[in-house]
Amino acid sequence: MLKLYNSLSRQKETFKPITPGKVNMYVCGMTVYDLCHVGHARVMVVFDVVTRYLRASGYDVTYVRNITDIDDKIIKRAAENNETIQALTERFIAEMHQDADALGVLKPDQEPKATESMTEILNMIETLIDKGFAYAADNGDVYYDVSEFATYGKLSGRHLDELRAGERVAVNEAKTDPLDFVLWKAAKEDEPAWESPWGNGRPGWHIECSAMSAHCLGEHFDIHGGGQDLQFPHHENEIAQSEGAHDCQSVNYWMHNGFVRIDDEKMSKSLGNFFTVREVLALYPAEAVRYFILSSHYRSPLNYAEDQLEQAKAALTRFYTSLRDIKPQAGVQWQEDKEFGSRFKEAMDDDFNTALGLSVMADVRQALNKTRENDEHEKTSYLAGLLLSFGDVLGLFQQDADAFLVGDIASDDESANIDALVAERDQAREDKNWSRADEIRDQLTDMGIVLEDAAGKTSWRRG
Repeated sequence: MLKLYNSLSRQKETFKPITPGKVNMYVCGMTVYDLCHVGHARVMVVFDVVTRYLRASGYDVTYVRNITDIDDKIIKRAAENNETIQALTERFIAEMHQDADALGVLKPDQEPKATESMTEILNMIETLIDKGFAYAADNGDVYYDVSEFATYGKLSGRHLDELRAGERVAVNEAKTDPLDFVLWKAAKEDEPAWESPWGNGRPGWHIECSAMSAHCLGEHFDIHGGGQDLQFPHHENEIAQSEGAHDCQSVNYWMHNGFVRIDDEKMSKSLGNFFTVREVLALYPAEAVRYFILSSHYRSPLNYAEDQLEQAKAALTRFYTSLRDIKPQAGVQWQEDKEFGSRFKEAMDDDFNTALGLSVMADVRQALNKTRENDEHEKTSYLAGLLLSFGDVLGLFQQDADAFLVGDIASDDESANIDALVAERDQAREDKNWSRADEIRDQLTDMGIVLEDAAGKTSWRRG
């Protein structure tokens, strides 16, 4: 029975979809004005695995991840680059997709954009005004009146009086309460704008997700996810908007992944420890980065450090080394395995505990190595197929073992040269010419090649 931690109730709950066998999930996506950073990578990978596991568990999943393609940062960056907003956003949407593909992230079923959702946004704002939850200010903006939503703060656990402490209303402030947030921004010179009943303008950030999630999944859906940094105020405001407009609970389960830290410090451009996905992938294989993300529970802080990435790369290398030169049994379904499969299910059913799931997979790898040493070919083939079946859930082992271990940077000539040196070393060992064998090993080591001697056979891989 799947249990997941609900940020709204602050406890693990048994998952019960609104419609049996069907799951509707919305995750806040990227604001596309720059390359994705490692925090974005974590969100993409975490909810990709949630989707994969739900589907592997028999659910029909509709996964929606939005794109914010209009906001202050986008407008500012386009002006700095002297390019149109559309050119900027289309470029970074393509870059985002490239990073997601590299990390093995499946495409969401729907990927709505804010600029293509204006009808839904305007309709929701009108509904909120009609119901007394919002008001049009004299400056042309439209604001949500938080005092009208009785349970404001229920997601974050903050109360209005606490939030107001220390707040000051700015001079000429159009809001009636400093906590009121903008739904519609009046047009400014040289900024994009859309027509509305309150004058030309553009939407506030929070209203976009409420409108897009309701349009794609309905007024009440199963799971809403995103990074922990979005819990307040973004998701708090989403609840106020959606439930105010629709007179019903908007989401049953709120999921938030933990922060990413860099060498135990908060990731920040000002600290100089801000890394894009592209920068990380230049140093480490994409699948190793994915393994690193999954090696911690999604709600825990994730500490990005060189030694952590190296450990993930080494662990993944051990898996691929065990899978090398084995023909996996086709059609193995981990759900049918009573030993390892049941343990993996227990781990993943406990709030998607991928760290424990990887531990189960490591036990499978050890069992595989043992059957391989004992020449139990049928068992070895089955266990290899079982590992690949687990890998499909976590998005791992998606490459041929040789391709991962050798790497695609080796040219045919370079590979042939390495193969020749390995063969020469094997012959030297057979002739008991140990000095020559050691000399060749040192030469290959200097080339960044690691030799592995097992079962009377020598294989090589990149270091």
